[in-house]
Amino acid sequence: MGGWSEITSTVCPIARSSAVIGDRWTLVIMRELSMGNRRFDSLQAQTLASPQMLTNRLKRLEADGMLERRAYSERPRRYAYHLTDKGEAFAPVLLALRAWGETWCKEPGEEVAVRQIHTVCGREVGLSGTVCEGCGKPFTMNDVTGELSAAFAQEREGRSTAASRAVESRPT
Repeated sequence: MGGWSEITSTVCPIARSSAVIGDRWTLVIMRELSMGNRRFDSLQAQTLASPQMLTNRLKRLEADGMLERRAYSERPRRYAYHLTDKGEAFAPVLLALRAWGETWCKEPGEEVAVRQIHTVCGREVGLSGTVCEGCGKPFTMNDVTGELSAAFAQEREGRSTAASRAVESRPT
């Protein structure tokens, strides 16, 4: 019977990486953080994770050096979550998953969910990695802005609205 501790003791970089990232919750949390989503309630709404699941994954990502918490409110004490250099270096993996998903996991005729626009040249970077298809220059996530498709924007707005309603309906 193997466990995460056995995976991290291997020299295989894929197994070691999966010990850090390892599940869909962590991937969607990393997606949200790379999109600039920093606060717990918003992360919860967009990932659809339970509070316990999100808390556990954020703590694990912090322990693994992928993110850091920064207090933005003293009363009540609240934190924003920011990617570290290590976390930002994960962006090419997210871009590869995005490209694969856009190519192989869509219904026919479905539009691209997020168009990444290269701020240097103003053109879409495309789906081929970390070199802009428009100008041929390498880019990082700090060099692009995301333009959500109408369907994805509506989906995200629906999650935010549902989360707000859930908060409003809690007994005080």
